[in-house]
Amino acid sequence: MGGLFIDVEVSGEIAGDAEIAQKLTDACPVDIYSNKGGEVEIIEENLDECILCELCVQAAPPGSVRVKKLYDGTTLER
Repeated sequence: MGGLFIDVEVSGEIAGDAEIAQKLTDACPVDIYSNKGGEVEIIEENLDECILCELCVQAAPPGSVRVKKLYDGTTLER
């Protein structure tokens, strides 16, 4: 389940990639991502802290991270 305003989707292709998990953890200024045992973990309670900076979208391979704005139906992705 996502946040009230934001939801994040990480593709299964990168979910188990330790290097990308660390990149996402390092990139996010509000700690939405965690590198848990080499896997991408999304910290659900931090989702609504998202500042829409797109750093996670840029840190991951194209098409692998999507930040969904639930309040207007748009998505940040590359």
